[in-house]
Amino acid sequence: MTDFEFTEQQMLRYARHIVLPEVGGVGQAKLLRARVLVVGAGGLGSPLLLYLAAAGVGTLGVVDFDTVDLTNLQRQIIHGTDRVGEAKTASAARSIAALNPEVRVIEHRERLGAANAVAIIEGYDLVADGSDNFATRYLVNDACFLARKPLVSAAMMRFEGQLTTFKAHEPGNHPCYRCLFKEAPPPGLVPSCSQAGIFGAIAGVMGTLQAAEVLKEIVGIGESLSGTLVLYDALATRFDRLRLKRDAACELCGPQATIKDLAHHAG
Repeated sequence: MTDFEFTEQQMLRYARHIVLPEVGGVGQAKLLRARVLVVGAGGLGSPLLLYLAAAGVGTLGVVDFDTVDLTNLQRQIIHGTDRVGEAKTASAARSIAALNPEVRVIEHRERLGAANAVAIIEGYDLVADGSDNFATRYLVNDACFLARKPLVSAAMMRFEGQLTTFKAHEPGNHPCYRCLFKEAPPPGLVPSCSQAGIFGAIAGVMGTLQAAEVLKEIVGIGESLSGTLVLYDALATRFDRLRLKRDAACELCGPQATIKDLAHHAG
């Protein structure tokens, strides 16, 4: 049972969720009350935002300082040709409003940095990272840990993708991004998507999987991906799962952690 009062339109819109015993009215009410921050309105953020909006997540924050470019449209399905040159946050908000006008969209048209990351993240229940660079991934990981917020993270390149959930602020075997990758590779060692390319539909696969994990975390159903890394190989049509362990020597979440704030990200 739930004390949330659904409108007739909401009962119709979310009927296929409500009929699921694992979700029901209680779960749908959790979604409608939830606040999720999506970092990046690009390849991963596009399907992620659309499915979260369709599911009825009540408030979606969108962080992106870029504008829509023609080269984005091969995979960034939340934008259209008529949006080229428009701010990605504004374009995403328009598409979300067309899909589900009840969803509140908060645009953060700014670059995340040490000065604003924790303050922005603290206003949300959960963060989904769809950024495309190591600096932002480490920053979001650290800020989520410091703000004690769960983080659902995905990444992709060429024909491959990876997905996991980080809840290192919780006790037990919940590693953070730094437990998995202690430090970023040297500049230039890993090419960007613009250099290496990306098979467009990979963004749809990984962004949709990311959305499913976000919804599971909000509703509290199924098995969390915390402590598990999912790898997807599109050319082989294969999924692999790797178990992850918390690093006792992690400088962020280990017992002798040296990172206490985001000052080390400055500059």
